[in-house]
Amino acid sequence: MTAPAEFTTLISADELARRLDAPELVVIDCRHDLADPEHGVRAYADGHVPGAHFLHLDRDLSGPMTGSNGRHPLPDPAALIVRLQACGIHNGSQVVAYDDGGGMYAARLWWLLRWLGHPRVAALDGGLRAWCGTGALTDERPARGEATFHIALHPTRVAVEEVHTNLASDQMLLLDARSPDRFRGENETLDPVGGHVPGARNRFFRDNLNDDGRFKPAHALREDFSRVLGETPPERVVHMCGSGVTACHNALAMEVAGLPGSRLYAGSWSEWCSSPERPVATDPA
Repeated sequence: MTAPAEFTTLISADELARRLDAPELVVIDCRHDLADPEHGVRAYADGHVPGAHFLHLDRDLSGPMTGSNGRHPLPDPAALIVRLQACGIHNGSQVVAYDDGGGMYAARLWWLLRWLGHPRVAALDGGLRAWCGTGALTDERPARGEATFHIALHPTRVAVEEVHTNLASDQMLLLDARSPDRFRGENETLDPVGGHVPGARNRFFRDNLNDDGRFKPAHALREDFSRVLGETPPERVVHMCGSGVTACHNALAMEVAGLPGSRLYAGSWSEWCSSPERPVATDPA
């Protein structure tokens, strides 16, 4: 018997449709809107990919805020496991995450599962828009799942202390996924301080996508990231953004490009700028 194919970065809508009834498949709706946190809840109720469960960015895919740990701190692994198991996710599951925001929230779940030691997770390339060109939506909610998931945390998380220690070191290259204007400290509406960590480079996460919302081909992404990273090997790259969400999009894009091994500074700018003792830069690059 042939083992089921594994998807560890992206899956197309056509491929998902062909596998929708596979017993090992678990689909997760990650839709969210930073300006309207209940958008995903309403959208899911109106219609979702058949069989999909819903996980909320703030309540399920993030932990409690303390005022100094960023706007979307990582969830406690034990608490996250409870939510994943309720969706029926176990160590043999093929997980597919989707959203309606270019993959920015689906990539968060993609990164979290890999952090927990689960490589069989993929983002739906093109998200809900791509699915609607292939399959129908339903408002039927799946039954609560029952599963056992054992974690094996991978060392892909970087703490703020390590970032601060390596500011002047070539052992770490910070890659900021925010838009260029926010990176420069302009038009900052989400955090109290504008700017970026000194020495960081900018790679806007939306530059990973084509006009149709799908990821660029691997060779194009590799060329793009090579221009930004120069001679820095991928294992020295640490992703960040405003709160550790869109940074995961760049991490996913690097994996698609065949540049594995990068890590995540989950607290990102919202954690960094919470202390006036940490330096701030506003240079354009």
